[in-house]
Amino acid sequence: MPMYQFEAMDRTGQEIKDVIEATTEEEAQNTIRQMGYFVTKLSLKKGAAKAGAPGQKKKRPFAMGGAKTKHICTFTRQLSILQDAGLPILRSLRILENNLKGGKLKNALMDICDEIETGSTLSEAMSKCPKVFSRLYVNMIKAGEAGGALETILQRLAEFLERAESLKRKVKGAMIYPVAVVLVAVGILAGIMYFIVPTFKKMFEEFELKLPAPTLLLMAMSDYVVIYWWLMFLLPVVIWLIGKLIRKFKHGRMGYDMFIIKVPIFGGLVEKNILARTTRTLGTLVTSGVPILEALNITRETSGNAMFERIFSKVSEAIREGETISKPMKEHSYMGFHPLALFYWVWMGSFPGIMMLSVAVTAGRGAGKGSDGKASQAGATGQLLFMSLGAIGIGAFACAAMYLLKTRSRVIDDLVVNMVDVGEETGELDTMLYKIADNYDEEVRVMTEGLTKLIEPLLIVFLGVAVGFIVISLFMPLISLITSLSK
Repeated sequence: MPMYQFEAMDRTGQEIKDVIEATTEEEAQNTIRQMGYFVTKLSLKKGAAKAGAPGQKKKRPFAMGGAKTKHICTFTRQLSILQDAGLPILRSLRILENNLKGGKLKNALMDICDEIETGSTLSEAMSKCPKVFSRLYVNMIKAGEAGGALETILQRLAEFLERAESLKRKVKGAMIYPVAVVLVAVGILAGIMYFIVPTFKKMFEEFELKLPAPTLLLMAMSDYVVIYWWLMFLLPVVIWLIGKLIRKFKHGRMGYDMFIIKVPIFGGLVEKNILARTTRTLGTLVTSGVPILEALNITRETSGNAMFERIFSKVSEAIREGETISKPMKEHSYMGFHPLALFYWVWMGSFPGIMMLSVAVTAGRGAGKGSDGKASQAGATGQLLFMSLGAIGIGAFACAAMYLLKTRSRVIDDLVVNMVDVGEETGELDTMLYKIADNYDEEVRVMTEGLTKLIEPLLIVFLGVAVGFIVISLFMPLISLITSLSK
C-alpha cells in the first residue's frame, strides 16, 4: 500500500510531520483529519511512488506554439472552483487534464501531476513549465500554499488574467476595422497604379503630350509600383526584422521602448495599457502576500517595456535602502535622452521624404533614357528631387525637436505617485493599486474607442484625396488632348 508524507497542524498550532499508509490521497487526507490535524502538505513518498508507478509516463501529444491565455484563464477558474469544493490538488489537476484537448497546457498538466506524485509542491511543479505558467503565476501559487489559502489565490489569479485578457481583446477588436480598411485601400491604389495608369502613360507618349507636374508625379509613382512592387511585401517584413534584431540588444530595446510609448497618437495608448497591467500585477501580488521586493521584480519582468523595467529596478534598489515606493517612482520616471530613441524619431519623420526620393530617382532614370519630350519630365524630376530632400530635412528636424521636448516628460504621472504614497501611508497599497489599474483600464477603453472613431473619417479623407489626385492627374492631359484635337 502507498505511503504518504504529510505536514499538518494540530489544534494548538503545532506543526506535525509524519507518514501514513493509504490507498489514495483522498483516503490519506480523511484519515489525517480524523486524527484531529489540519493538512498543510501531502505527497506520495518517493519510494512508494516509484513502486506504485505503472512503469511508463503517459505519452505526450505533439503540440506547437504556447498555451493560449484564455485557456489558462479557464483552467485557473476551474481549479479554484475544485479547490474551493475541497478536492485534493492532484485529483483536481487530473480532472482538468482529462477534460483538456491536446496542447501545451495539457502536456504541462501531465508533467505537473507527475511531479506532484513524486513529492513536489504545486508551485515547484509549475515552475518547471515556464512557457505555460509565468513567474507571476508560480509565485502567487507559492504564496497561496504558504498561507493555506490556495483557493482564494486562484480566484484572484483568475480575475487578474480575465481582466488582462478582456482589455487585450478590446484593443485588438477595435483595431481590426481600421487595419482592414487600410489594407483594402492600399490594395486598390496599388492596382490602379499597376494596371490602369501605365495604359494612360502609353497613350500620352503616343500623342507626345507635354504633361503637367501632377501627371508626371503620378507616372513616376506608377513606374515605381510597377518596377518595385515586391517592396510592398518585403519592406514591412524587413522593417519588422530589423526592429526585432535591434531589440535583442539592451540599449536597442531601451531606445525602441522609449520611442514607442511616446510616439504620436498610439504612444499614449501603449503607455496607459502598460500602467494598467503593471499596477494590477503589483496589486494582485501584494494582496496575495508575496514579499514586496519579489512582487516588484515579478512586475518588472511582466511589464514588457524596458523603460518600466528600469523604473521598477530603481524602486527595488531604493526599498532595499529603506525608501518608500512613491519617491523613487517619481524620480526615475522621467524619459531622459537615448540616441537610439532619437534615431527612431528621425527615421519616422524622414520616411515619407525617403519614399518620395525613391520615386524621384525612379522617374529620373526614366527621363534619362533620352527621347523627344523628356526635357520637361527631367525638369519635373529635378523639382521632385528637391521637394523630397526638403521633406526629409523638415520631417527629421520636426520629429527630432518633438523628441527633445519629450525627454523631460514622465511616463508615470502624479496621479499614480500620489495614490501609491497614500496607499503606503494607510497600509492599503493593494487597494490603491487596484484603483489605479481600474482608472487606466477605463482610459485605455475610452482612448481605443476615440481612436477608432477618429481613424474612420481620416481614412475616408485619405482615400478621397488619393483618388481625386489620380483623377485630376489623368484628366488634365486628356482635356489638353481633346482641346488640341478640336482645334
